[in-house]
Amino acid sequence: MKRILATKSKSLARGFAAILILGVALIVIGTAVLGYDHYTYTTTEKILQIGPITATAEQTHTVSLPPIIGWMLVVGGACVLAFALLSKKN
Repeated sequence: MKRILATKSKSLARGFAAILILGVALIVIGTAVLGYDHYTYTTTEKILQIGPITATAEQTHTVSLPPIIGWMLVVGGACVLAFALLSKKN
């Protein structure tokens, strides 16, 4: 009986740690989204090809991230942490 309870206690501790990691990760990602509200990437496009000669052009694209996404991630991570800490007390 003690062995079953010890095994159950270890699995609950692992689940608690996983929930804590998830909450912290959501907060970190949300903070990063708030800090970097857009990111830029470059693509190369083939403009002209005549025989072995090719002409390419690099085009820069910008993707904007709305701040509400960052706030939702931060609040969601805080809720997950609160849930984990409150369930640990019971």
